[in-house]
Amino acid sequence: MFRNQYDTDVTTWSPQGRLFQVEYAMEAVKQGSAAIGLRSKTHVVLASVNKAQSELSSHQKKIFKVDHHIGVAIAGLTADGRVLSRYMRSECINYSYTYESPLPVGRLVVQLADKAQVCTQRSWKRPYGVGLLVAGLDESGAHLYYNCPSGNYFEYQAFAIGSRSQAAKTYMERRFEGFVSSTREDLLKDALFALRETLQGEKLKSSICTVAVVGVGEEFHILDNETVQGLIDAFEIVGEETPAPEEAAPAADEPAAPDQGAPADEGAAPMDI
Repeated sequence: MFRNQYDTDVTTWSPQGRLFQVEYAMEAVKQGSAAIGLRSKTHVVLASVNKAQSELSSHQKKIFKVDHHIGVAIAGLTADGRVLSRYMRSECINYSYTYESPLPVGRLVVQLADKAQVCTQRSWKRPYGVGLLVAGLDESGAHLYYNCPSGNYFEYQAFAIGSRSQAAKTYMERRFEGFVSSTREDLLKDALFALRETLQGEKLKSSICTVAVVGVGEEFHILDNETVQGLIDAFEIVGEETPAPEEAAPAADEPAAPDQGAPADEGAAPMDI
């Protein structure tokens, strides 16, 4: 059942200096549905794939509103993501009640990372099997952070997590230099194009994706399906799928190969909710 004698609990180090239970939690993030985030000077956009497990069921939410200026997108075990988003809401409410001002995004991310780190140092706990992209706006500007199950956190200009996320990363790496000065519409366009890369030829439509925005003069909110479908049609994202295999496939296939591909998506049904 176990890979070796060093992965029976989270506090046991291997001779190579590894904590296998933490690595398994990070693998759970890779098995989840893709989630991406992009930021400019004034706006942050989150987008995620939210497929249902069957035609008879609804999909699980992958993007959560934390406060009027903060939201998160998750990949991995959705139940863990739901618990952590509730914790983040509580911290925002407590800070606002005490100081009568919004909680800075960076401070909330540190508190979240500290909470995740405790679970890597207690034998009676398990690491959270979820990765979070935290988007927010405060006095210092727009921010996009990634919180890892290991307790690490990083700030990004653009990032993608989840199944087949490497294809989206490749797309964003080619264009990230222009994200800083991008408008809200340009960010939305790039987010949808990057999200399409994770579908590997499947048709992008509003029923299988969720998009959220926060920015200057705009509170964090999730766009409705009609608005998202209108953006897809306006940007002609669906119409560009036909020439994609001829021109873009050689570049996209190469980096997408190590990202576990389709088997991870199918085998993760209990986790990729």
